[in-house]
Amino acid sequence: MRKKSINGTVRGRLSDGTPNPIDLHVGSRVRMRRSLLGMSQERLAAELGVTFQQVQKYERGLNRIGASRLWDLAQVLGVNVDFFYQDIDTNTSDRSPRKIYANPGLSEDVCEFDMDVLLRRDVTALLRAYTKIPDSKVQRNLLDLVIALAGEHAVEEDRD
Repeated sequence: MRKKSINGTVRGRLSDGTPNPIDLHVGSRVRMRRSLLGMSQERLAAELGVTFQQVQKYERGLNRIGASRLWDLAQVLGVNVDFFYQDIDTNTSDRSPRKIYANPGLSEDVCEFDMDVLLRRDVTALLRAYTKIPDSKVQRNLLDLVIALAGEHAVEEDRD
Protein backbone atom coordinates (compact mmCIF):
# COMPACT_ATOMS: atom_id res chain seq x y z
CA MET A 1 0.00 0.00 0.00
CA ARG A 2 1.19 3.49 -0.79
CA LYS A 3 2.24 5.75 2.01
CA LYS A 4 -0.17 8.63 2.61
CA SER A 5 0.90 12.16 3.42
CA ILE A 6 -0.16 14.24 6.40
CA ASN A 7 -3.24 15.49 4.55
CA GLY A 8 -4.35 11.93 3.73
CA THR A 9 -3.44 11.88 0.04
CA VAL A 10 -0.92 9.74 -1.78
CA ARG A 11 2.04 11.94 -2.67
CA GLY A 12 1.46 13.81 -5.91
CA ARG A 13 -2.15 12.74 -6.29
CA LEU A 14 -5.38 14.56 -5.65
CA SER A 15 -7.62 13.38 -2.80
CA ASP A 16 -9.70 11.30 -5.24
CA GLY A 17 -6.53 9.40 -6.24
CA THR A 18 -6.16 10.92 -9.70
CA PRO A 19 -2.78 12.23 -10.87
CA ASN A 20 -2.05 15.88 -10.28
CA PRO A 21 -2.89 17.94 -13.40
CA ILE A 22 0.63 19.37 -13.42
CA ASP A 23 2.06 15.84 -13.73
CA LEU A 24 -0.47 15.20 -16.53
CA HIS A 25 0.63 18.39 -18.30
CA VAL A 26 4.33 17.52 -18.07
CA GLY A 27 3.60 14.00 -19.35
CA SER A 28 1.58 15.36 -22.26
CA ARG A 29 4.49 17.63 -23.20
CA VAL A 30 6.86 14.62 -23.14
CA ARG A 31 4.52 12.75 -25.47
CA MET A 32 4.06 15.75 -27.75
CA ARG A 33 7.81 16.32 -28.16
CA ARG A 34 8.53 12.62 -28.64
CA SER A 35 5.80 12.42 -31.29
CA LEU A 36 7.02 15.54 -33.08
CA LEU A 37 10.45 13.95 -33.32
CA GLY A 38 8.91 10.73 -34.67
CA MET A 39 10.46 8.84 -31.76
CA SER A 40 8.85 5.67 -30.42
CA GLN A 41 8.27 5.05 -26.73
CA GLU A 42 10.67 2.11 -27.02
CA ARG A 43 13.47 4.30 -28.39
CA LEU A 44 12.93 6.98 -25.75
CA ALA A 45 12.93 4.30 -23.07
CA ALA A 46 16.20 2.88 -24.39
CA GLU A 47 17.79 6.35 -24.38
CA LEU A 48 16.67 6.87 -20.77
CA GLY A 49 17.52 3.35 -19.57
CA VAL A 50 13.94 2.55 -18.51
CA THR A 51 11.20 0.30 -19.87
CA PHE A 52 8.74 1.56 -22.47
CA GLN A 53 6.00 0.92 -19.88
CA GLN A 54 7.71 3.48 -17.65
CA VAL A 55 7.66 6.01 -20.52
CA GLN A 56 3.93 5.27 -20.97
CA LYS A 57 3.34 5.97 -17.28
CA TYR A 58 5.31 9.23 -17.49
CA GLU A 59 3.33 10.36 -20.53
CA ARG A 60 0.00 9.58 -18.87
CA GLY A 61 1.00 11.28 -15.63
CA LEU A 62 0.60 8.02 -13.72
CA ASN A 63 4.20 8.15 -12.50
CA ARG A 64 5.74 11.43 -11.50
CA ILE A 65 8.93 12.52 -13.20
CA GLY A 66 11.78 13.35 -10.84
CA ALA A 67 14.14 16.25 -11.43
CA SER A 68 17.06 14.16 -12.71
CA ARG A 69 14.79 12.17 -15.03
CA LEU A 70 13.24 15.40 -16.33
CA TRP A 71 16.75 16.64 -17.06
CA ASP A 72 17.52 13.45 -18.98
CA LEU A 73 14.24 13.73 -20.91
CA ALA A 74 15.10 17.30 -21.89
CA GLN A 75 18.54 16.22 -23.12
CA VAL A 76 17.21 13.26 -25.13
CA LEU A 77 14.30 15.26 -26.60
CA GLY A 78 16.47 18.29 -27.38
CA VAL A 79 14.59 20.87 -25.32
CA ASN A 80 15.14 22.95 -22.20
CA VAL A 81 13.53 21.71 -18.98
CA ASP A 82 11.14 24.67 -19.01
CA PHE A 83 9.61 23.26 -22.22
CA PHE A 84 7.68 20.76 -20.11
CA TYR A 85 5.96 23.56 -18.20
CA GLN A 86 5.20 25.85 -21.14
CA ASP A 87 1.56 26.58 -22.00
CA ILE A 88 0.36 25.45 -18.59
CA ASP A 89 -2.99 27.10 -17.93
CA THR A 90 -3.99 28.81 -14.70
CA ASN A 91 -6.46 26.09 -13.71
CA THR A 92 -3.73 23.46 -14.00
CA SER A 93 -1.08 25.53 -12.21
CA ASP A 94 -3.57 26.19 -9.41
CA ARG A 95 -3.64 22.43 -8.79
CA SER A 96 -0.08 22.32 -7.47
CA PRO A 97 0.06 20.63 -4.05
CA ARG A 98 1.33 23.86 -2.49
CA LYS A 99 -1.71 25.77 -3.69
CA ILE A 100 -4.24 23.01 -2.95
CA TYR A 101 -3.17 22.54 0.64
CA ALA A 102 -2.55 26.24 1.28
CA ASN A 103 -6.18 26.87 0.21
CA PRO A 104 -8.18 23.96 1.65
CA GLY A 105 -11.46 25.59 0.58
CA LEU A 106 -10.47 25.30 -3.09
CA SER A 107 -12.48 22.50 -4.62
CA GLU A 108 -10.61 19.91 -6.67
CA ASP A 109 -13.30 19.94 -9.31
CA VAL A 110 -12.43 23.56 -10.15
CA CYS A 111 -10.07 22.07 -12.72
CA GLU A 112 -11.08 19.40 -15.18
CA PHE A 113 -7.97 18.44 -17.03
CA ASP A 114 -8.50 18.75 -20.78
CA MET A 115 -6.20 16.67 -22.95
CA ASP A 116 -3.95 18.97 -24.90
CA VAL A 117 -5.03 19.23 -28.53
CA LEU A 118 -1.38 18.69 -29.41
CA LEU A 119 -1.73 15.07 -28.32
CA ARG A 120 -4.00 14.30 -31.27
CA ARG A 121 -2.23 12.34 -34.02
CA ASP A 122 -3.63 14.50 -36.82
CA VAL A 123 -2.41 17.67 -35.14
CA THR A 124 1.02 16.14 -34.53
CA ALA A 125 1.21 15.06 -38.19
CA LEU A 126 0.20 18.57 -39.30
CA LEU A 127 2.87 20.17 -37.10
CA ARG A 128 5.54 17.74 -38.27
CA ALA A 129 4.69 18.44 -41.94
CA TYR A 130 4.52 22.21 -41.33
CA THR A 131 7.99 22.31 -39.77
CA LYS A 132 9.40 20.48 -42.81
CA ILE A 133 8.26 23.22 -45.21
CA PRO A 134 11.58 24.89 -46.13
CA ASP A 135 10.16 28.27 -47.20
CA SER A 136 9.09 30.50 -44.30
CA LYS A 137 6.84 32.52 -46.63
CA VAL A 138 4.97 29.35 -47.60
CA GLN A 139 4.66 28.50 -43.89
CA ARG A 140 3.19 31.95 -43.23
CA ASN A 141 0.74 31.63 -46.14
CA LEU A 142 -0.37 28.24 -44.84
CA LEU A 143 -0.87 29.69 -41.37
CA ASP A 144 -2.93 32.55 -42.82
CA LEU A 145 -5.06 30.02 -44.72
CA VAL A 146 -5.69 27.94 -41.59
CA ILE A 147 -6.61 31.06 -39.60
CA ALA A 148 -8.98 32.16 -42.36
CA LEU A 149 -10.60 28.72 -42.50
CA ALA A 150 -10.99 28.58 -38.74
CA GLY A 151 -12.57 32.03 -38.75
CA GLU A 152 -15.09 31.02 -41.42
CA HIS A 153 -15.85 27.79 -39.58
CA ALA A 154 -16.41 29.63 -36.32
CA VAL A 155 -18.85 32.00 -38.07
CA GLU A 156 -20.74 28.99 -39.51
CA GLU A 157 -21.04 27.45 -36.06
CA ASP A 158 -22.42 30.72 -34.65
CA ARG A 159 -25.17 30.72 -37.28
CA ASP A 160 -26.41 27.24 -36.26
